[in-house]
Amino acid sequence: MKTLANTFVAVALIVVSTFTMAIAKPKVPNKKTVVNLSTATLAIDHYVAIMTAGESAGLEKLFTSDFTQKINAKEGRTNSRSEVVSFLKKQKGDQLNCKTSTIIVEDSADYKVARITMQFEGFTKTDLVTLVNDGGNWKVSQSITTYQ
Repeated sequence: MKTLANTFVAVALIVVSTFTMAIAKPKVPNKKTVVNLSTATLAIDHYVAIMTAGESAGLEKLFTSDFTQKINAKEGRTNSRSEVVSFLKKQKGDQLNCKTSTIIVEDSADYKVARITMQFEGFTKTDLVTLVNDGGNWKVSQSITTYQ
C-alpha cells in the first residue's frame, strides 16, 4: 500500500511539472528580425514600409554605407546615411496617411531606379530611389525627394 501511494505521488508530481513546463513560455533571446532583401522588389517594399508604416526591422541593412538623401524643396538639403537612419529610428511605429504607388523607371541586373509616390491630402512626396545589388542583397544607395 505504501508503494502504491508513493507511485501515485510520483505520477502526480510528474504530471504537475509537465503541465507547468508546457504553460510557461520559454525565454527567447532577443534576435534581430531578419529582413529579406534578395530581390529589388522586396527592398522597395521594405523601403516603403520604413517610410510610410514606421517599420524599423532591418533599417540599417537597407541602406548602403555611402547612402545619401537629397531633398529638393525651397532650400535644398542633403542628408547622410547616419542622419536618415537616426531620423527613421525615431519614427518607429508612426504610420503616414498616404496612398503609395511605385514604378520602376530603370531596370538593370545590378541596379534599379524606382519612383515612389506618396499622395497626401494637399501635397505629393516623390522619392526617386536608386537600388544596387550588393553581394546578393538589394540596398538603397540614393534617394532624391521632391514635394509638389
